[in-house]
Amino acid sequence: MHDSTRNWSRPCNCAGLREAARHVSQLYDHHLAEAGLRNTQFTILVELQHSGPISINALAQRMVMDRTTLGRNILPLLRRRLIIARRSRADGRSKHLELSATGLSRLEAGVAAWSRAQAQFESRFGADRAAELRGLLQAIVGSDFTAPLSHSRTGDQT
Repeated sequence: MHDSTRNWSRPCNCAGLREAARHVSQLYDHHLAEAGLRNTQFTILVELQHSGPISINALAQRMVMDRTTLGRNILPLLRRRLIIARRSRADGRSKHLELSATGLSRLEAGVAAWSRAQAQFESRFGADRAAELRGLLQAIVGSDFTAPLSHSRTGDQT
């Protein structure tokens, strides 16, 4: 074991959140497979239904995703013609994404599967705890962790 990790005894918030996210994603992916979707794909389709045509950058920002990661996730949706990419009328250099008729049909099939996953999660975890969890997670998303810290590199307050 490296000296730098020998004294590390606190649980890592990031690792815990990622592990929980993977665990919950497996549940939703299992149900959404019935509709031929993965959870991330379903979420993209939902966002496109709500936003209408939207630039890739704006969609990435709305979904709190890196643009490159979103790009990798939209490729299968484009290939399957669940979404359409069109050149922006205002700026021909950028593309706007929108839900296709096929995508809307797939999304509607996905909603039933998502509802079953949601019900299973809440029945096992508890509806009140699930609501509290969603509130806590939204508070995390609303926090500005990217703001500069108000102390120096050595950890001393400035």
